[in-house]
Amino acid sequence: MSFPRAEPHNERTVGTRSLAEVEEAFQALEAVGAGPAQQTQLSRGALTGYLWALGRGDPAPVTGASCEGAPDLPLLTAEADAAVVQLADATQRTIPRDYIQGVHDALAWVCGHSDLRP
Repeated sequence: MSFPRAEPHNERTVGTRSLAEVEEAFQALEAVGAGPAQQTQLSRGALTGYLWALGRGDPAPVTGASCEGAPDLPLLTAEADAAVVQLADATQRTIPRDYIQGVHDALAWVCGHSDLRP
């Protein structure tokens, strides 16, 4: 699966959040799990979601789709929606549930669908 070329997001925003907010969220979560032994599937999923939202990860963490550059808000929302589908239907799941939950939580926060930052 491949998404069309993503329009670069405003360099000051990622989804609906400021670039600084997303960077800080990523760095704070990374510091908490500073090492593979401290990380959980949930935190790994959230870190991966943040990296992809920042344009530093390819392919997309749930669907495996790729896009050129940083994903815009519609692509971020589509990936969060794909996470919801996989969370709701175990037959759709190809990766651990907690990992998908972490990706969803990070992308939902980035997209402004939640005020709870992972």
